[in-house]
Amino acid sequence: MSIDAILEASRAGMQNERLRMDVASRNVALANQPVDPRTLASNGAAFTSVLGAQGQPQVVATRAVLDPGHPLADAQGMVHYPAVDMVQEMTTLLTASRGYEANVRSFNTLRSMVLKAMEIGAK
Repeated sequence: MSIDAILEASRAGMQNERLRMDVASRNVALANQPVDPRTLASNGAAFTSVLGAQGQPQVVATRAVLDPGHPLADAQGMVHYPAVDMVQEMTTLLTASRGYEANVRSFNTLRSMVLKAMEIGAK
């Protein structure tokens, strides 16, 4: 495996982990944003801004909270929120952060080894 291929693998790993962190952090941020009742499907799911693995909005289940005074309450007085699993999202944030750090370390280690080899070769 060439050095360029190893560096590219580290770069791709960093990009993947960064995407996972972005998606999880957006899901956490949107967990308490009410869903417009007009977007609710007949099966009780909602098209929301909660992001899936590919960073695209996806259909997710909602949790309903009784709040008849809320402007987005439906006819029964229920306000719908995305059913985001906070434990899962925080775990994803933690593992993605650690994966990103590991890719940075491997990238920097290989880079320093290449620079050292060039330094030795120049002597």
